[in-house]
Amino acid sequence: MIFSAFLTATGQLFWKWGHTNLLYMMIGFLCYGLGAVFMLKAFSLEKLSVAYPLMCMSYIFALFYGDFFLGEDITLKKAIAVALLGIGVTLTSYEK
Repeated sequence: MIFSAFLTATGQLFWKWGHTNLLYMMIGFLCYGLGAVFMLKAFSLEKLSVAYPLMCMSYIFALFYGDFFLGEDITLKKAIAVALLGIGVTLTSYEK
């Protein structure tokens, strides 16, 4: 599921670049599609309430993609927001 989140965030990064470049748009669709395939496989192996929260890793990937490739600074506010998302998603999937 983490690999799916990585591919999904990567696909979205290519879509961001691809609005002016068709090749990047196609690479984005390829990454997003592969991410969906891995997500379906994860769903077949694990409960939805456990597997799906791992998709929140895409927020972390997107945060770093924005910083490294798009010049978007990682501010303390953004880091805290992503951390809170991760904590919230973890709490929703924690069963004990």
